[in-house]
Amino acid sequence: MADKKMVEAITARDVDFAQWYTDVVKKAELVDYSSVKGCMILRPNGYAIWENIMHELDRRFKETGVENVAMPLFIPESLLQKEKDHVEGFAPEVAWVTQGGTEKLEEKLCVRPTSETLFCDLYSRIIQSHRDLPKLYNQWCSVVRWEKTTRPFLRTTEFWWQEGHTAHATEEEAEERTIQMLNVYADFCEEMLAIPVIKGKKTDKEKFAGAKSTYTIESLMHDGKALQSGTSHNFGDGFARAFGIQYSDKENKLQYVHQTSWGMSTRIIGAIIMVHGDDDGLVLPPRIAPVQVMVIPIAQHKEGVLEKAAEIAGALKAAGIRTRIDDSDKNPGWKFSEQEIRGIPLRVEIGPKDIEAGRAVLVRRDTREKREVAIESAAAEAAVMMEQMQADMLERAKAHLAAHISEARTYDEFKDAVANKPGFVKAMWCGDLECEMKIKEDTTATSRCMPFEQEQISPVCVCCGKPARKLVYWGKAY
Repeated sequence: MADKKMVEAITARDVDFAQWYTDVVKKAELVDYSSVKGCMILRPNGYAIWENIMHELDRRFKETGVENVAMPLFIPESLLQKEKDHVEGFAPEVAWVTQGGTEKLEEKLCVRPTSETLFCDLYSRIIQSHRDLPKLYNQWCSVVRWEKTTRPFLRTTEFWWQEGHTAHATEEEAEERTIQMLNVYADFCEEMLAIPVIKGKKTDKEKFAGAKSTYTIESLMHDGKALQSGTSHNFGDGFARAFGIQYSDKENKLQYVHQTSWGMSTRIIGAIIMVHGDDDGLVLPPRIAPVQVMVIPIAQHKEGVLEKAAEIAGALKAAGIRTRIDDSDKNPGWKFSEQEIRGIPLRVEIGPKDIEAGRAVLVRRDTREKREVAIESAAAEAAVMMEQMQADMLERAKAHLAAHISEARTYDEFKDAVANKPGFVKAMWCGDLECEMKIKEDTTATSRCMPFEQEQISPVCVCCGKPARKLVYWGKAY
């Protein structure tokens, strides 16, 4: 009875997806709410996922020559004001510090919503010559944006992320780096998180404030809504001109640098939950799961059971598999439920009868497939099952994405698709802001991206009928 009740505590996805999401986040003990509205506490289960994301992304960044730095938490108002479009884009979300101790500050300080201005200030001082380029910096930190409505991971007042900021000698180098980092994100999502993405360019309306162009990876959640999962921006020389970041080239002429910025945040954990989770809780892709295998002893009070469980756990750990034993005094059904809610990819069941038969039972979290294996080969079998699970999760997510992409050639088709077919809608666009605004007003769908892989499904814009310039993926989004 106890284990049934535990699963019942999670609302079914198809009954109320938003409530299901909140239930999973809470029951899997990923976060808790803090005493500051809109701020979340990352609990060990949630932070451990973020740590794995950080370590893997950090490794991939460093392979491309990126170095980590740490910038201040505060930005003086005068510094923020230097790039007009940028400050206007962030103005509604900025939190200000106006007092230090008992003294009113002469100049108010912004709590960083993002750190372009800080990096630009640094670059203006440390870049003098072409020999100083490129600068490939990244920082891991939290940022603050005063959000009106919040939801754990997806939109919070404070969130954790990395922000890369690079400076280059030429426009070509900056563009190359912008695309390179977008591809790092896309590969990471597919290889580690089993999440397929659509890569493309944002429209001018949706691009980052102050950027020349913004590129994005868009993923599709179980409920058919899109999630912007990572972005990479080419700033051109706009920030460099505002901040006076110049270098002397090989001919000793002064030139402005070209910059990029790119980021991925804890929001990606929301994507993992909503792409892979089921009615029993989280389902974590094995490669990113903090605990990959939970060993659960059955009838652990009986002689030899705990010892055998420890032996199996030792073999799993020796094989490089992140393993724990649940030797608490809860009943096995309750332990199974806990392991399922937390999304642990594999469990190993071992009891007196199994020991007698020289076997253990391996159970996959995603499909519930059970496999009896010889105790001595449990570690090798677990590794094989996890690789298969990782591959299967990606294939299922790819199939879900493919099944939720519609095409629309007329405005009536478009409105019908947005209203009745959850997912992305592919439709042609003339490039005018008016049409983009009208679509959002009429349907609440926004342009997600202009995919790199362009096709012409119609010669005219889906909204106004004028000649089409780009194929756009549209959709409702988090």
